[in-house]
Amino acid sequence: MSKIRITKQFSFEAGHALYGYDGKCRNVHGHSYKLNVTVIGKPIDDKDHVKYGMVIDFGDLKKIVKEEIVDKFDHATVFNKNTPHRELAAELEKRGHSVILVDYQPTSEQMVIDFAEKIIKRLPKNISLHSLKLQETETSFAEWYASDN
Repeated sequence: MSKIRITKQFSFEAGHALYGYDGKCRNVHGHSYKLNVTVIGKPIDDKDHVKYGMVIDFGDLKKIVKEEIVDKFDHATVFNKNTPHRELAAELEKRGHSVILVDYQPTSEQMVIDFAEKIIKRLPKNISLHSLKLQETETSFAEWYASDN
């Protein structure tokens, strides 16, 4: 049977700041992110299987991505924990804000790598992550492809 790619789209709102950056993005600001998750696999060919004909149930893929990414990052502010932003993060958390501290500069490029690692760990063995597209604005996005890595 042929391998098929399926894609599920997600969206979330998040803020970030790029410590040490020489442009406006050094300031805390936010984006309406769009995330396309594409997986690849062979559709289930067991006619008695409840998910016959599916590569993966879209609901199962949604559960993975929501738990690993959307539910955590939506309406959170992301900072590199290896910068003085951790002090701002502590103050925001003290005031009840959702903050995520990461080991990287929270650019779209680095976030999409992080997301790929999180999703890969949760996919069933017969399904592979094919690609991710993280759109930061209408005209700017980062893409991750398994074939490149």
